Amino acid sequence: MKVVSAIKKVPGDIQMHLQTKFSDVTFVFCHGMGEAEYYLEEADVFITYGEDLDAEKIKAAKKLKWIMVLSAGMDRMPFEEISKRDILVTNVRGIHAQPMAEYAISMLLQVSRKAKTLLGQEQKEEWNRRPVMNEISGRTMVLLGTGAIPQEVARLAKAFHMKTIGLSKSGRTRPHFDKVYPVQQIDSVLAVADFIVAALPSTPDTKHMLTADQFKRMPKHSIFLNMGRGDLVSSEIILNAVRGGEIDHAVLDVFEEEPLPAGHPLWKEENITITPHISGISPQYIPRGFALFEENLEVFLSGEGTLKNIIDPKRGY
Repeated sequence: MKVVSAIKKVPGDIQMHLQTKFSDVTFVFCHGMGEAEYYLEEADVFITYGEDLDAEKIKAAKKLKWIMVLSAGMDRMPFEEISKRDILVTNVRGIHAQPMAEYAISMLLQVSRKAKTLLGQEQKEEWNRRPVMNEISGRTMVLLGTGAIPQEVARLAKAFHMKTIGLSKSGRTRPHFDKVYPVQQIDSVLAVADFIVAALPSTPDTKHMLTADQFKRMPKHSIFLNMGRGDLVSSEIILNAVRGGEIDHAVLDVFEEEPLPAGHPLWKEENITITPHISGISPQYIPRGFALFEENLEVFLSGEGTLKNIIDPKRGY
């Protein structure tokens, strides 16, 4: 069996560990898809970030049985071709939970404690104690989604004594949530939110899921944070909501177009905070991802146990 990886800069200790533990498997660690493409035809297993795969590459990988995607987002995967071949797809859903939860809490603190304003004052050497400081403790947080990432955000929110409310397809109870409602009740739930945190994947159900009317239902003091996918809501709706005073602030890590172009109106709004899709970045990302791959490889080779994070190609998640 041959495993081909297109992941750049896989640490040597991870490579050696896998080669030693699975001595009957041939591993080829490449520096990106440009190099990995040469080995695709003979790959039984392919490790990728997903965005570098297309239908033609799947067709070329004639022996391919399993694609391990070292990402949670599946929106660029050629699922139609994958389905034709009945290729197994797994991802690393859940390994982003810690860095993304820390990002969410840190950004809510920054906005509430006026970090942007204070930094501007510092740069101007201006001593001004007038900016109004707010607390995040005891507030109500509404999370769109109740998977691994929202659960970790909710867990950290509990350290600040927040009420945590989740919205999901099923409305089933999840750890660290005080209440979970089916997404059909979104309008009434948004009306009680101090913080709205979105960490949803891009699927047909979530594209442009949030409407202008729903932003009007949010309290005027509320903070909206999106670290899932940029197509959840249009930039125009967010701009209008902030400019119209429908919400107090928006924190955006993801966008309809990435990179966000210079000169885009989002950059210029004082009450919009922009970060360049970095909420999930962590030095532990690759080690955690390959640890999950190792667990799944044991199951894949032995046929015993349950594979983690299997993706349904028809649903895209």
